[in-house]
Amino acid sequence: MGRFATSNDASDKWLRPVAVPTSKGGVFGTVTELLEDMPGWEVESCDEASCTVHVTKANGFLGGTSKIVITVSGPDGIPSSETSVTSESDGMISRDKSNVSTFCRKLWMRVT
Repeated sequence: MGRFATSNDASDKWLRPVAVPTSKGGVFGTVTELLEDMPGWEVESCDEASCTVHVTKANGFLGGTSKIVITVSGPDGIPSSETSVTSESDGMISRDKSNVSTFCRKLWMRVT
């Protein structure tokens, strides 16, 4: 079982939270649209009030299934947001770091 989450201390840009000068509502809408375009990423629940999405992703025979939580935070009414991603898997081979990196990279391309 593995786990990986974005961190401001990460050396790789794609493993840090995605911070952009855009309202959290706008970024949350982009997150939900992006997930629709990512094959294999299935939205389990979407809470607009807390700007949180719960996703599952199948990683193959040895990779098991990842449970991914994406949260957009930021002040209301001010164009500033930060998107954090956490991935936990139950397989023998963890794909969590790759899941986080893939999502952050694709989100960055959509919001900048």
